[in-house]
Amino acid sequence: MDGQEWLAQQFEEHRPHLRAVAYRMLGSLSEADDAVQDAWLRLSRADTSEVENLGAWLTTVVARLALNMLRSRKTRHEQPLDVRVPDPIIDPADGTDPEHEALLADSVGLALLVVLETLTPPERLAFVLHDMFAVPFAEIGRIIDRSPDAARQLASRARRRVRGSAPLPDADLSAQWEIVEAFLAAARGGDFEALLAVLDPDVVLRADAGLTGLSRHVQGAETVARQASMWSQVDLTMRRALINGAAGLVSIRDGRPFSVAAVTVRGGRIVELDILADPDRLARLDLAILDD
Repeated sequence: MDGQEWLAQQFEEHRPHLRAVAYRMLGSLSEADDAVQDAWLRLSRADTSEVENLGAWLTTVVARLALNMLRSRKTRHEQPLDVRVPDPIIDPADGTDPEHEALLADSVGLALLVVLETLTPPERLAFVLHDMFAVPFAEIGRIIDRSPDAARQLASRARRRVRGSAPLPDADLSAQWEIVEAFLAAARGGDFEALLAVLDPDVVLRADAGLTGLSRHVQGAETVARQASMWSQVDLTMRRALINGAAGLVSIRDGRPFSVAAVTVRGGRIVELDILADPDRLARLDLAILDD
């Protein structure tokens, strides 16, 4: 085995970890794959003779690439400014695909990724690398050209926002499904009181419809219940699915994906609904796994 083949083998061993880092940084599966591929190109051209820890070196490279992509995204204002729901990781209701396990380690729910979208690029990098991957602040500081103390402050600021805004779902998945089914039954039956019974009083709904002008960000049980009642009038086929490891729904209309909904259930009620309804992004999702 020559040096290039050995590097390729080593890189493939690190790929799941690198993709997990990039996904948490970017909230985009396609951009995460681009960052990982770019990291391989850089590795294949680099002199690694003095690299003592290849995994750490690659993590730093992917983090820098993701940071630049985040900054470029904000500069171009490519994303809708009102609501942004990251790419969901979709699995059948009966279990997670092994390829998704690294992406979903540490309960990386869609609600958490939504909050990460609100952070500045340096805050996001500091939080993701330190709190999720235990990268030392000295190394984080070198990536963002800050001191270790400044990197620590960025992570602390991000952590406070995450703790205050990203609810953790109930651990019992079967209990989550019970609430989701009750929500669906109430919506289909037009039972407003039953909807209110499964919604937290401060429930948050985010619907990212891309550039269609139909995006929504609303809060409060009555407002969300009215939205759900409106959707029940649309002819949709609803399929249960795991969305980032938690109970969720994929809706189909005329044979095409209409929306993907991540449902966060906490304390026996729905506290957050994060819905991707952007036709362009939905068309790029691979939903074949749900046909098994």
